[in-house]
Amino acid sequence: MEEETINSATEAVKAVGEGVTEQARNLLHLDEFSRYLTWGNLAKVVANLITIVLMYIVYRIIKKLVFRQTSSKFEVHTSMLINKIISYVFYVIIGMYILSLFGINFKAVWGAAGVAGLAIGFAAQTSVSNFISGMFVLSERAMKIGDFISVGGVSGTVDSVGLLSVKIHTPDNQMIRIPNSVVINSNLMNYSHFGIRRFLFEIPISYETDLAHALEVIAKVPEYCPTVLKDPAPSVFYDGFGDAVNLKLAVWFDGADLIQTKNDVYINVVKLCNENNVQIPYTRYDIKIVDDKSGTPAPVAKAAEKVTAKTTDKTESKTTRKTTARAAAKKSTKA
Repeated sequence: MEEETINSATEAVKAVGEGVTEQARNLLHLDEFSRYLTWGNLAKVVANLITIVLMYIVYRIIKKLVFRQTSSKFEVHTSMLINKIISYVFYVIIGMYILSLFGINFKAVWGAAGVAGLAIGFAAQTSVSNFISGMFVLSERAMKIGDFISVGGVSGTVDSVGLLSVKIHTPDNQMIRIPNSVVINSNLMNYSHFGIRRFLFEIPISYETDLAHALEVIAKVPEYCPTVLKDPAPSVFYDGFGDAVNLKLAVWFDGADLIQTKNDVYINVVKLCNENNVQIPYTRYDIKIVDDKSGTPAPVAKAAEKVTAKTTDKTESKTTRKTTARAAAKKSTKA
């Protein structure tokens, strides 16, 4: 009896094991895989792997050659962009090749891609506009990495120039992303495009000052500024009238010396004007304190109070003298 129980239990375990094995084989498609795993198919897999490796090696060689050629002829960001395009093309080719190994029909894929591309084009008009604008930005080469630019009301140093946007960081170290469509449709100012730049200082001169003397004094300011270039030479000229006579000083300097040049010029303008009696006018105010009750200026009100007090004293003294005289007259009459 015990032997029969043991035999039935063993047969049940074997049946469960065989069922689990069958389910695993069906789930993992082991039978199909074993039929596919032949020497001929293994040779095809190895050949395809070797083809992919060779394609990758060719891609790396082409990428290095293109980078060497473009880095010597184009800006850094343009060279990097060309290398990105080569990488994207390689990934597309590899993907199409791998899909073709599984027998995927690309005619249907291209048809679906056309419809999807049309829908995506309508949904991503801004991105497409930025992409096309990016091609124009790169072809114009109006800026490069490290240039200080101003566009769309923001200014900063260029960190990267891409197909969709330009990234800059401001003087206070804030990153700003500018879409390429904004760059194309706005006025772009590149302060670093040329090696040197000019700055115009506006200096007000008092009408009471000898203008010829003031012109001579301000003309000496660049001599005390080491960052100011002698060629092109600085220029000093009057440019109209207003609250003061408008005098302008134009100096040239290296773009990197902007802050130092400003400090030197302003310091020496004030210094030389003080030493040579050249007046730089500034706004001044005359303040009068008004009495709250009468609305009369305080000094006038105080003076009026003094006058009133004196008048009262005089009136009182006259009245006292008259009363005393009348009393003395009455006494003499009675006597």
